Order: sequence, then C-alpha cells, then structure tokens
Amino acid sequence: MFEQIISQLRALKLNGMANAFASQNEQPSTYDNLSFAERFQLLVDCESNERDYRKQQRLLKAAKLKISANAKEIDYQHPRGLKREMMAGLLQCEWLTKSQNLLLTGPCGSGKTYIACALAHEACLKGRSVKYYRLSRLLLAIKQAKADGTYSRVLAQLAKLDCLILDDWGLEPLQAAQRNDLMEIMDDRHGTGSTMILSQLPTTQWHQSIGDNTLADAILDRVMHNAHRINLKGESMRKRGKI
Repeated sequence: MFEQIISQLRALKLNGMANAFASQNEQPSTYDNLSFAERFQLLVDCESNERDYRKQQRLLKAAKLKISANAKEIDYQHPRGLKREMMAGLLQCEWLTKSQNLLLTGPCGSGKTYIACALAHEACLKGRSVKYYRLSRLLLAIKQAKADGTYSRVLAQLAKLDCLILDDWGLEPLQAAQRNDLMEIMDDRHGTGSTMILSQLPTTQWHQSIGDNTLADAILDRVMHNAHRINLKGESMRKRGKI
C-alpha cells in the first residue's frame, strides 16, 4: 500500500507530499505521537514549500538576470551614496505592488547592475515575475518581432511582467522606430507594472538622449512621476573587487 500511495501522489504531481510521506514512513517513531490531522498538515506544508521553491526557480530562470546577486552581499561601506534604509524598503517589494518604478543612475562600475539584480532576485523569491534586458537588445528583439509577426505578443508579454529591467539606458542613440517602440512599452506598463531603469546618464540628460521632444515628454512622464531614485557616485568598485 505504501508504494501505491507514493506512486499515486507522484502521478498527481504531489512530489513534495510524496517525499514527506516517505520520510514519515522511514521514521515512524518520530511521528507516532502526532494525530492524523497533524501528520497530514506536515504533508500539506511540504507540498506547499516544494511548489513555492519550484516557482521561485522558474521565475529566476525566466528573469535571465545578468549576474547572480544577493541582497545580503551588497556593500554599504563604499562611499557611493547607497542608503541601507532605502534598500531595506525596496527589498520588501511594496513598490512592485504599487507599480512604481526605480531609476538607478551612476558611473560605470558603481554597482548599478548588481543592486538591480539583487532586488530582482528578492522579487522572484517573493513570487514576482521579472525580466532583465539591455535596452539595445530589447529594441533589437522588438525589431525582430515585427519582422516575424510576433510584435503584439511580445508587447503583451512585456506588459504582464511585474518588473522589467532596462540596463544601459541612454548608452546608444535611438532611431525613430525605437522611440515609438519604447513609448508603446512604457504606455502598456504604466500603472500596471514596475520598470527598473539603469543608466550612466543622470536623469536630467534622459530627455535629450531620447532624441524627440514630444516622445521624450510622453515616455519620461510615464517613467518618472512615481519613481524611486538611487543616484550612485564615486570611483569604480571593480578596482577594489567590491559590489
């Protein structure tokens, strides 16, 4: 009967429960004093934990983060203007619940990408969907989607993300079609999802970097009005082997 129960649980894709049931069977003395309801609750808890873990791993894989980053390893000692209190608030992910944005600016090597990926990692652990892109590669993917007829589907997928990360914002000049695509993305996500933007340029130069006054106004209005801002400074942390 034991083998049959295990087989049925796995057939029902209740692997966490199956593993917990096998553990109970292997250590009967540990569970002898528990009631049926208590033992069954342990099985349910194991299944729930197993499903949460699998979901987290799926979200992390889908996020395609540039680097593996952990919030516990962020360096707050380096004088770059990163405030521990602000990061503690952002790591709670309430800003994602409110569909607010995050603008991360600072010179090359100041740790923008690490901080963004650490925040994204925490968001995935809390069950949020995230996707990382360098802006130039996202715009290239959009161009390819137009060519193969999947443009609408790609826009819909981007709109559904809890957090879209755009790295290297303003690094390359935008073409007219790219500005329009960026407007579509930001308009679709406005009020429904959070966007994290990383740039070496200060926000005061973003309008000029977009290259069209009308579209720049429209895009930045959707990006900036509800955004948290982190402006890093100082010399490159890579020189010191820090993050």
